[in-house]
Amino acid sequence: MVSELGSQPLFEKASKLMPGGVNSPVRMFKPYPFFTQKATGSKHYDVDGNSYIDYCMAYGAIIFGHSHPPIIEAVKKKLDLGTVYGTPTEAEVQLAELITDSFPCAEMVRLVNSGAEATMHSIRLARGYTGRKKIIKFDGCYHGAHDSVLVKAGSGAASFGIPTSQGIPEDTTKNTLVVPYNSVPLLQEMFEKEGDEIAAIIVEPVIGNMGVIPPSKGYLNELRRIADQYNTLLIFDEIITGFRLAIGGAQEYYQVIPDLVTLGKVLGGGFPISAIAGKKKIMEHFSPIGKVYQAGTFSGNAISVAAAIETINELKQKKSNFYNSLEQFVIELTNSLRECISKNEMNVQINNIASMFTVFFTDTAVMNSDGARSCDNTKFMKFHSELMKRGVFFPPSQFESCFVTASHNKEDLSKTVDAAVAALKAI
Repeated sequence: MVSELGSQPLFEKASKLMPGGVNSPVRMFKPYPFFTQKATGSKHYDVDGNSYIDYCMAYGAIIFGHSHPPIIEAVKKKLDLGTVYGTPTEAEVQLAELITDSFPCAEMVRLVNSGAEATMHSIRLARGYTGRKKIIKFDGCYHGAHDSVLVKAGSGAASFGIPTSQGIPEDTTKNTLVVPYNSVPLLQEMFEKEGDEIAAIIVEPVIGNMGVIPPSKGYLNELRRIADQYNTLLIFDEIITGFRLAIGGAQEYYQVIPDLVTLGKVLGGGFPISAIAGKKKIMEHFSPIGKVYQAGTFSGNAISVAAAIETINELKQKKSNFYNSLEQFVIELTNSLRECISKNEMNVQINNIASMFTVFFTDTAVMNSDGARSCDNTKFMKFHSELMKRGVFFPPSQFESCFVTASHNKEDLSKTVDAAVAALKAI
């Protein structure tokens, strides 16, 4: 059923009630975003009566497809028993066991509610465990909108963090050091200066919030080596890559084991849940048995836990064939686009890995945030608009990743290639 209000009047109304008319800035694009009526499988249906093949997939949270029946059924069964209790449940134990069985570094688990919460508490844990104050993050890696990590690099190649949002005191970020991604020498240089004070390296093993930027060969191994050299913890932020690159995420895919991992998005099967997991000797520093305080009323709530258990169990049943089929879809799609780009001598690059890809409007390979920022965002937004005219929805930013799910089929592939080729030619 189509809404009585269309997207434009809804946005006008929303703009009077919510800052910018949205509850997350990434949802906004000009002249106004469409408002979703429903989503099933690989499709979005908006209140204006349009349908789109979806490659945003809630920014990577969906891996089977929207409204996946087994997850919906698992949640429905739980609803009759209550939603949140404020007491432990057996299901939380089952989920923790599934996570520890999946991720090489995971010996203990703490469930939380969002990716930002997970990274925030993992950093606090690292500081509490090591007794050190400083952390290293990488320019272009996004770890949620909390103060310690909402920073960017300064004018130098490696610099102290500068807040990228008003409302964050510089004193809050003075202990956040920012280094370019995919540069081992600059990371080593920073450790030579500050190594004795660095509690943790936190990294998206594959950057997903500057578009898709994979690590260069051996890069993650070097992070592990340097962390060990300086007795620093290595935290993999796998909010995006966890359960997406493989059952065991990037640490399984690249065979590099961190000390801590943060999980989210795919974990919840479309419901809000995240987790911090890692080595027992570190995780035991969390309260109530340790002195690093962390708490949350909705942590481990029955509904999200039920969805997560169903998600992981289904992924484990499907195993490698599932991930291979997603990767093959992306390879066919991106190869078709590269062929068009080559024939028409366009300044466009495509990065892809597993079930993730990004189309960059630039003539040089994108290896880090500087490469991503040099792209022509105006052209990307024109591309985005032309795709929407043809019934395909990419995330509305040059700095986001596209995601493929099990619900995307051959017909979607053919339509997407045709739409993308036409859109590229139109701009």
